[in-house]
Amino acid sequence: MAASARAASGEDATALERQAAINGDLQAEEDTSDLGMDDLLNFAVEGYPPFTPAWPTVSDVHRALRPLQAEADRVGKQVEEFAETLDRLTNDTRGKPQNDPTRALRLVDGCRKIARSTVQYLREIHAPEEQERASVRLESKSRNSYKDSAHHTTADDLKRWQQEEQTWHLLGLMLQVQYPSSGTPQASPKAYLVRPSKEMEINHYSSESDVWSRFLADDDQAWERHSVVEWLKTCARESGQAIDEVVEELETDADRGSGLCAHSWLYTKEAIKGQKRLRTWPQVLAPDSPGIDTSLRNADGSKSLVTQLDPDASTRQARGLEHQDENYERAIWLACWEMVRRGEDWNSVRGWCRDRAENWRAIALRGDPRHHLSNIGKAPGSGDGAGWQSRVLWRKACALAAQSDGADKFEAAVYGVLSGHLPSMKKVCCSWNDYLFAHYNCYVLGAFDEYIARSFPNRLPSGLSDKAGLFSFNGTSGSRAKSGNHLVTSMRELKTLSEEARGPFKLLQASLIGKTLDEFVRNNGAFLFQTMIAMGRSRNPSRFLQRLGKSQAEGKGQAFITPDDYQIIRIVTHICLIYESLGGNRSKEVHSPGTENFLDAYISFLSRAGKQRLLPLYASFLSSERAISCMAREIRLVVEYGERRTMMRLMKQYNIDLSRVLNTQLRISMKRSENKKKRDPGYPTLCILDSKRQGELRTIRNGFMGSFITDDQHDLINGFEWYLLLDDYWEETLDTGVLLYRYLFKTVGSKGLAAAKAMSKRVNFSMLCQRHGGSRSMNGGQAEKEQHASKRSTTFQNLEQLVHALNAIEAWQAEVKDKPRDLDMSSPMGKEWRDSLRKASESVEAHIQPLLQEWLQYPQDESEAVEFEQLREACLPEVSLAYTAILNYSSQYLSRSYLLKSMELGATIAAPGSDLAGCFVSSKRMPEMVDALAVTSMNMLVAEEYGKGSKKMSAKMGLWSSRGS
Repeated sequence: MAASARAASGEDATALERQAAINGDLQAEEDTSDLGMDDLLNFAVEGYPPFTPAWPTVSDVHRALRPLQAEADRVGKQVEEFAETLDRLTNDTRGKPQNDPTRALRLVDGCRKIARSTVQYLREIHAPEEQERASVRLESKSRNSYKDSAHHTTADDLKRWQQEEQTWHLLGLMLQVQYPSSGTPQASPKAYLVRPSKEMEINHYSSESDVWSRFLADDDQAWERHSVVEWLKTCARESGQAIDEVVEELETDADRGSGLCAHSWLYTKEAIKGQKRLRTWPQVLAPDSPGIDTSLRNADGSKSLVTQLDPDASTRQARGLEHQDENYERAIWLACWEMVRRGEDWNSVRGWCRDRAENWRAIALRGDPRHHLSNIGKAPGSGDGAGWQSRVLWRKACALAAQSDGADKFEAAVYGVLSGHLPSMKKVCCSWNDYLFAHYNCYVLGAFDEYIARSFPNRLPSGLSDKAGLFSFNGTSGSRAKSGNHLVTSMRELKTLSEEARGPFKLLQASLIGKTLDEFVRNNGAFLFQTMIAMGRSRNPSRFLQRLGKSQAEGKGQAFITPDDYQIIRIVTHICLIYESLGGNRSKEVHSPGTENFLDAYISFLSRAGKQRLLPLYASFLSSERAISCMAREIRLVVEYGERRTMMRLMKQYNIDLSRVLNTQLRISMKRSENKKKRDPGYPTLCILDSKRQGELRTIRNGFMGSFITDDQHDLINGFEWYLLLDDYWEETLDTGVLLYRYLFKTVGSKGLAAAKAMSKRVNFSMLCQRHGGSRSMNGGQAEKEQHASKRSTTFQNLEQLVHALNAIEAWQAEVKDKPRDLDMSSPMGKEWRDSLRKASESVEAHIQPLLQEWLQYPQDESEAVEFEQLREACLPEVSLAYTAILNYSSQYLSRSYLLKSMELGATIAAPGSDLAGCFVSSKRMPEMVDALAVTSMNMLVAEEYGKGSKKMSAKMGLWSSRGS
């Protein structure tokens, strides 16, 4: 696949460039919830979208996990087994030559074993339902599936896993065809066919089976078609009902007991005997006997009966059988059709027919050369009962029998399989597999007859060379054999097969048979990518998928794989990786866009199913940029310390740069949040003070920092927590922390302060120093780097100090709000409250002092200097005014020394070269500060040595009573 992808030239190269642009795009998202189905269905041929998918938040994941939980329970063990198998292939290929089909085939064999074991497990669970469906076939088509609640599986799961096993088997066969040197995995040599060797010598006297083996060795296309035919036989044999169950309904209508063991045509035989007794004829009845047409008729008198009981009587005499015998005959031929369709060996067919006294039917099947090929690859002539004469004439005779007007359709189909006569087989085809079997069986036998005519013309009877004679026809009725791709494409246009052919498994199997896997992956990958984007932006993803599924079921447009079909996404993902490894392309910079889209979708499913430990393995197969982007999207969901440590180890093992992943995750999450709410690029002013006034000063707002943290902000904090686990990334950690604080202070209007407070608790400077203590020690040759790190650490601490100051102010206001009305300060409760107020006031003072001198004075560039100045103007005036209000209030109940501290704040602002004064002037809030200091001065003048906190002093000073609004 990889080789053909590279040969696809300009189109794929352009797709690669488009995909690379998508991966790095951080443009604002638009709501596409109203995206039409036609837009989605036509997308794959129009190209990739110019925007990135919407990343799910924590709440999105919780919603998605509900329907995914059952899926995860069903496939949890299997996805881990697939990952282990893939990991073994990856380890096997390290340090070894690329393009080794043997290892790829071993991986396919491992995947098939997983599917087979799952099929066996599900078959044991759902055996009762399968038996019920077998006994009531017609009614069960519309019956709801039985669900095993204990195992979260249904009978439909069994069917899908059977289809998966068949798909892996087909892939292994096609790999053997495409890579003849791949051989057969030693683990399961019986799972695949062994192509006969070209070294086999044949001549005019060689047996038919030896000629057949050499034909398969010489003709590559015939070997491929023969492999597909054998695969179709295996599928029918392993997933079909037992033969006795297939003929059960006709057996009942035959009215002769269970097992079809009664001999021949019982009811017609009795009618013939009755005629003989009436006529008293000793000789055999003949069709021209007088009055036989009116006297020898079936029970309802609708048609004449045969006069003899040999197998050809009905065809030769153009007469019928009794109704029960017709059902008996049809049941026998239906069973024979099922046996040849399933590829049962001749001994099995003979045994079945012998048990029912129908040995002649087994003899009729004896001429097929494939019945001597159960062990292809053995020495020529071994185990071969065929003579040297060609059986082309026998196959022509079978074709004539298949075309007989009096033959039952299943009888005609049996002879059609033996002769390669397509029209007779198509009459009984009721599935995609049957239809493909009929065509490929016809093509293979037709090619074999041509091979014999070309290589050994003397083996053919002379009558077969007469183009105008009895045998002047071919198996395809004159039409040319179709290519694999043409055939599977035409099957989607048939009304009887359209629904099945548009199913995901048949689409995938058709791409393998038609050699269009590249196109399949490219188109479905593009559609998958686009649909995931639309789902992420839809207000109702479930409804969106229902609309998409309905559109697909109705057959509108081309059929595609949908994002909720996790099983087929997993299968295609692994098939893509297998073909990419066979192409010898292990460079992470050159990948098919379709392959990457399937990988991305599968990684997304694993993450939401709780299989985070598997993500690095699959991300390692993506291109470097796509791997970074994909892991950045999913790593936010890993919150447990142990899981994070494990994830770090795995990412290191698979060479995924964790620091780039974290940086990408944080930046894109911030961009995503910014796109949700338009706002000014600057910093909004802090809102600490209330608009209400009590006395001369404004009060502090209750809970001004808020408590609500958005999902995006949770993701940002979770992402920053990863830096506590990193080694040797001290500067990057500080840069990221400064970036996050700046971002959160820009979102004050959307409760950014609550998130900043949470971040200061979960990832504070002290914790970072403990983790990165060794990283901060640098040698003398890194003085410049050390200076930069020192400045960034100061900036990070400054921002963290602002959060601590705001938190202290909010806590102080909570103490004031809790003060009981008319509280007696001399009472024990009053003393307790004053102690709490004193501690809160001291905490405010301690945390605000660092903000009053040289706060945020070390930007790393001009752009950041502008932002720091904006942040100082937005925060420092409001914090200073709030600090003044707190000192004035505290002076009422604690000590008038708090008024002196307020005046000292004014002196600090008015000091020469003060950076605080510039903030007040730029923000035009200096008049507010002057008024606040004036109130403080007045309070100092009127304050006398009253008892601390007395009502008399409070009344005389006329100060407001801050109770909180």
